[in-house]
Amino acid sequence: MGAVKGAKAKRMPRAVRERQMMDAAVQTFGQRGYRAASMDEIAELAGVSKPLVYLYLNSKEELFTACIRRESRALIAAVEAAVEPGIAADRQLWAGLAAFFTHTAGNPDGWAVLHRQARTHGEPFAAEVAAMRDQIVAVVTTLIGAAAREAHRDRELAGQDAAGLAQALVGAAESLAGWANDSGDVSAKEAAGTLMNFAWMGLGNLMVGERWSPSR
Repeated sequence: MGAVKGAKAKRMPRAVRERQMMDAAVQTFGQRGYRAASMDEIAELAGVSKPLVYLYLNSKEELFTACIRRESRALIAAVEAAVEPGIAADRQLWAGLAAFFTHTAGNPDGWAVLHRQARTHGEPFAAEVAAMRDQIVAVVTTLIGAAAREAHRDRELAGQDAAGLAQALVGAAESLAGWANDSGDVSAKEAAGTLMNFAWMGLGNLMVGERWSPSR
């Protein structure tokens, strides 16, 4: 029986076997943390030997980096796929936020890897997450700029404030996603609605030229 199982394992395509190991690694890193996670745990969860994990993915550091990149690509793809060109700017932003929170809620271990683990263990991990964040910020910057142009009132917003507003919005989304996942009773739609109301209502005033000033 063992020989049969071994033969089946050998016939399994490399991509499938590697995905199993990556899935196990994301779960282990997300739940145990980078430092506490061991290659033995990952191998056992994936149903393979530890030498096979090293053969495919070289080292714990490289495995963690591969997990960050995979989860980053998946999150970015989910957000970009949800933003439908041609619809109103607020609907585009809503779709992007809803996709972001849906993805992070549906992949809590992957989000823990990106939001908590990668950022707290220095380079090269932090740089990988920063690159992902830059891509998401670029998407949101474009949406905010489109909203300004759609309003036909503050055309300078796209170049003047959009990048800063996008940074603030993405930062808020990241914190809110962590809170929503930890609470366990906040849906992706509720989280997206909370941030949309907070951000868009404020953006709406900005679009018509109403700015807060400490001199008021």
